Amino acid sequence: MLLHIVARGRIGRGPEAELVQRYARRLSWPFKVTELPDTGGKVPALEPQTRLVLLDETGDVLPSREIAALLGRWRDDGVREARFMIGAADGFDDAARGEADLLLSFGRATWPHLLARAMLAEQLWRATSILANHPYHREG
Repeated sequence: MLLHIVARGRIGRGPEAELVQRYARRLSWPFKVTELPDTGGKVPALEPQTRLVLLDETGDVLPSREIAALLGRWRDDGVREARFMIGAADGFDDAARGEADLLLSFGRATWPHLLARAMLAEQLWRATSILANHPYHREG
């Protein structure tokens, strides 16, 4: 299953981009990042068997094990792509939220988009590591 981050804004070069790349290199699952301008740009078409996740301040705050379990269920159900959308500064409108399979939040604090992208890449790596029974993840 492809893990696909579609993000508004260009990350360029810098520490945030390095973090995203660090976790991308660790992922054993197919992984892709698509960058869009802050406004406009063409969002890649949603293919069949795609699950849409919006990072949104109103979303569910899920522990890493729940994110892993969700990805595992989607993978086992034959989902081809899990697409994670990071919006522009004003986030998503109600119509976009209504189309999502999941609204996901990294807490009620406001995070810079570039840092949210790095945090998402880390959580995707962590989730796939949990599914592979890697000993890295610790809870408690």
